[in-house]
Amino acid sequence: MSAIQAKFWAKSLVLSSVVAGAMMMSGCGKKEAETVTLNIGFQKYGLLPIIKERGTLETALKDQGVNVKWVEFPAGPQLLEGLNVGSVVLGEAGEAPPIFAQAANSNLVYIANQPAAPKAEALIVQKDSAIHSIQDLKGKRVALNKGSNVHYLLLKVLEANKLTLNDIQVVYLPPSDARAAFERGAVDAWVIWDPFFAAAEKQIGARVIATGENLVSNHQFYLADRKFAEQHPDVLKAVVNELNTTTQWVSQHQDEAAKLLEKPTGLSNEILKTSISRMGFGVQPISAEVVQKQQYVADAFYNQKLIPNKLNIQAAILAK
Repeated sequence: MSAIQAKFWAKSLVLSSVVAGAMMMSGCGKKEAETVTLNIGFQKYGLLPIIKERGTLETALKDQGVNVKWVEFPAGPQLLEGLNVGSVVLGEAGEAPPIFAQAANSNLVYIANQPAAPKAEALIVQKDSAIHSIQDLKGKRVALNKGSNVHYLLLKVLEANKLTLNDIQVVYLPPSDARAAFERGAVDAWVIWDPFFAAAEKQIGARVIATGENLVSNHQFYLADRKFAEQHPDVLKAVVNELNTTTQWVSQHQDEAAKLLEKPTGLSNEILKTSISRMGFGVQPISAEVVQKQQYVADAFYNQKLIPNKLNIQAAILAK
């Protein structure tokens, strides 16, 4: 190799090293700048739409480089289907939807819950109804959403009064259809949750025969995609902290919280304030006690043949 050729190759090696170094630095910079997208499923009513309106979660997650995207769902079952297929990685639902999702081999995990809110669901009748006790329900038509939280409430209400589903005529209807049937007298009673419950009280004077008090927990759960939860524990910890902080704000600013929900729900401030007052305030990681109570619900649904197999709720809890 001539002196000129040697000099040329030396320069080439130096240049290659510089380029390679620059590419490595560029790659590192790109990696550091990568952001995590948190797709959150929410419904029109509840804690998540309040957080969405306030924008506090985006602020809380900014330092972690997390982008928040909100995806609206009409109800819990659809939201958890979205979680199962990957369109969202976090969402909120009551006691029943996660049980059905887990029974369908969903990849969800429970990450947190609000405290019990037994007064936020009830068995109601028309204001002029001749029904004044649970015993008066014998042979009567009772509407409810099949496989929902209130399905469990009805089972427990009847059990506490030594009755069973065989003693009444169960009519399975979603909330909007049940409200219409209830108003025209096509059903004698309706088992329903807030804010539909509060709306029936305020708008048509519905009378309460029994709430979930001393009978059921009626927890609100926050659920996540298992893979996301395992890969981003710090993100979920920040989310739970913000959820808890927001419930404390809601408990002290119920009128303001109601105003934030007026537009998405189309309900009056009075109805929303009544609903909010019956919420469970505070959000904490799932405890052994809450797991056990959720297991009771799952067992009841299995006994009623609403799910095909007996579930182990603990299997949907991340190991600590």
